[in-house]
Amino acid sequence: MPIEIVECDEVTDEVVTAFHRLTPQLSSSNPPPGRAQLAEIVASPATRLFLAMDGDRVVGSLTLALFRIPTGRRAWIEDVVVDEGARRKGVAEALNRAAIDRARDAGAVSVDLTSRPSREAANRLYKRIGFEQRETNVYRFPL
Repeated sequence: MPIEIVECDEVTDEVVTAFHRLTPQLSSSNPPPGRAQLAEIVASPATRLFLAMDGDRVVGSLTLALFRIPTGRRAWIEDVVVDEGARRKGVAEALNRAAIDRARDAGAVSVDLTSRPSREAANRLYKRIGFEQRETNVYRFPL
């Protein structure tokens, strides 16, 4: 069965369980979101939660943020993660392409993302599908 990419419109037990499995594969410093946090993402007009489905099993996810600023409508991809057992099968590419299509449909003028240099396979993928590396400084103010 081929992988299907869907926009999550309901937070089910499977979705919550999937994020408990996937989040540690993405970040060791942040706990998995609970049902309430996932419901907030799904309900927000500013975010779209994409799921990669292998049958009834969630094998990957991506969050797309859409927002308006004075210079246009923008989109930002965050928290792309694919389950270890589903990697190197085109899941991340399918997730990204679905998000790019959704951003285009929403009128965004660009889609941005960041990726750590150590994520070599992810960086190769982003370049291969058309993302251009920008010379910029990214700053973070911890709260």
